[in-house]
Amino acid sequence: MMIVEGYAALFGVADQADDVIRAGAFAASLARRAAPLPLWLEHEPRLQAGFWFDVREDGRGLWLAGEIAEDQPGAARAKRMLARGVDGLSIGFIPLVARRGAGGRELIEIELLEVSIVTHPMQPHARLKLAREFVRAA
Repeated sequence: MMIVEGYAALFGVADQADDVIRAGAFAASLARRAAPLPLWLEHEPRLQAGFWFDVREDGRGLWLAGEIAEDQPGAARAKRMLARGVDGLSIGFIPLVARRGAGGRELIEIELLEVSIVTHPMQPHARLKLAREFVRAA
């Protein structure tokens, strides 16, 4: 089993499309979510690698921890990506409340659908901070 964690979104920091996520944007979505949040690769549902088991907003952004599960179709590829140094994170979402700004959007409420490990994140600072592998005793 492999555990990964990091920030998938940062509050108040423009991404490459000049979108800015405001603090609290994920709160309602997280409160509604009953099932674990999917962990995909490159936003591809067929490449599910596991689930995010701890997802929360803090003062910096959307922090999460997840497990790459051996029984998922994208698990082996996820481990290869991480071994090559891929550490980007990207959110799959629907903007529910947004305002147009000077450059992009100000995202006030977001429905979070999934978070992917990606090669090129839209938010350059959305990165995994930790990836550690555990071996289960037989």
